[in-house]
Amino acid sequence: MSFTSGYAPLLRVVSIHFFTAILVACGPPPSPSTIPTTIEATDTTLGTGDVFDVRVYGEDALGGTYMVEADGSVHLPFVGSLIVAGLDPGQAADHIAKTWVDGGFLTNPHVSVLVKEYRSKRVSVLGAVSRPGTFPLTAGMTVVQAISLAGGFSAIANRAATVVTRHQQGETVRYRVNADAVSQGREEDPGLRAGDIVYVPERVF
Repeated sequence: MSFTSGYAPLLRVVSIHFFTAILVACGPPPSPSTIPTTIEATDTTLGTGDVFDVRVYGEDALGGTYMVEADGSVHLPFVGSLIVAGLDPGQAADHIAKTWVDGGFLTNPHVSVLVKEYRSKRVSVLGAVSRPGTFPLTAGMTVVQAISLAGGFSAIANRAATVVTRHQQGETVRYRVNADAVSQGREEDPGLRAGDIVYVPERVF
């Protein structure tokens, strides 16, 4: 018997123990953490296609629903086109109010802008759902609502292992969402941010 063949079994055993030690030391791969139930949007600025309501206290006729055009503008009573793209709702409200005041149409208007749908900001729903795709982010949209837009879970969906992937502060973070617990009222339905990816894995049979 050669030296190599004689020690081959021993080398295999040592190798196995060596790699096992490495795996134990490294630990299991990181799992998604729990998503915050209350989320402040990182970007609330208006963009093309966004839909919002304008309300003017005491001047109901001036209120209405508007959509940001491709050039970033909306068409308002008395003043015509006004650029609002790049402004957040509060800034847009101040800009609208100032334009009416500067034009001599109102003296001290109390204007509010309430975003109904962020079409310029979208979320993706992938995996074991009926219609995977990308959808406009509506104000207050939650994980389960986004899944509903995608046609709901498929028959083989692992609802309890739903994952939300989010980019924040230069990092990619994954959050686990137990959609079953949400549907049963045992957990809150987390809100989504623009750019979030909701992934529903398949069940392992």
